[in-house]
Amino acid sequence: MQKVTKEVYLKWYEDMLFWRKFEDKLAAVYIQQKVRGFLHLYNGQEAVLAGALHAMDLTKDKMITAYRNHVQPIGMGVDPKRVMAELYGKATGTSQGLGGSMHIFSKEHRFYGGHGIVGGQIPLGAGIAFGDKYHGSDAVTLCCFGDGAARQGSLHETFNLAMLWKLPVVFVCENNGYAMGTSVERTANHTDIWKLGRGYEMPSGPVDGMNPIKVAEAFDEAIQRARRGDGPTFLEVKTYRYRGHSMSDAQHYRTKDEVEEYKKLDPITQVKDILLDKKYATENEIKAIDKRVKALVSECEKFAEESPYPELNVMYDAVYEQEDYPFIQHKI
Repeated sequence: MQKVTKEVYLKWYEDMLFWRKFEDKLAAVYIQQKVRGFLHLYNGQEAVLAGALHAMDLTKDKMITAYRNHVQPIGMGVDPKRVMAELYGKATGTSQGLGGSMHIFSKEHRFYGGHGIVGGQIPLGAGIAFGDKYHGSDAVTLCCFGDGAARQGSLHETFNLAMLWKLPVVFVCENNGYAMGTSVERTANHTDIWKLGRGYEMPSGPVDGMNPIKVAEAFDEAIQRARRGDGPTFLEVKTYRYRGHSMSDAQHYRTKDEVEEYKKLDPITQVKDILLDKKYATENEIKAIDKRVKALVSECEKFAEESPYPELNVMYDAVYEQEDYPFIQHKI
């Protein structure tokens, strides 16, 4: 793994702050009904992505995740203006405005989407890794999902085949404590989700998901194992989301005090404190980063606001009608 230098800490701070402010803006425009449908925010979980990206080789490695998927493609290299535009349903979005919040996608940057079906991306992630192994590539796929998806049967089928075929995939359970509004304690008689990997003799373990250094170290070991051809790893990254499951979540299942306690572990604050303590940055330099982030968020919003909606025919280009389809009788 690359050494965690001053430059890395500065990048982590600016990236994570941008991701947080980008989604804060999304929450604001959602209330104004400029973004419709569902909206699942990543606030609090930024260290998972920051650490993962540090361990990945972004020239070839891939990522697939669930519907909490706005900042991951940005981290992988997708223009944030296009991500914002996709959420607005605009033609300049990553999927021409047809995918929206839960379906950001970029073949160019090897980000294979958010997926609205809980756990639906788990076998797909293994399939992507199978493709790389079949074609002789040493690329590794990160397959991310939540604690709720860990209860899906497809996880077990996928784990079995991934180990059998020694696929180059890292399975990442971002355990933020609640599957929608249901705590981990209420979904199974065990709370250490990572132990599910033991049934398949898969290297598995827990990770502190609020600390990007701990994340980077764990991911680096797993990625290198996969790249050597030694097969998959299952990491349970223990993190926390500050906002609800989605914007429609009233959050009756937890207290405000609980959220505030976790905010004391905020990854952005942790990195900021390191920058100041180690004198990697001054207060004025931090303020300059904050100002730059704010300006970029405004630029993304302006781009999305001013972009046109897709033409109606674009929607119909993605579907087709078979005139002679059997068993359908057309009225004369």
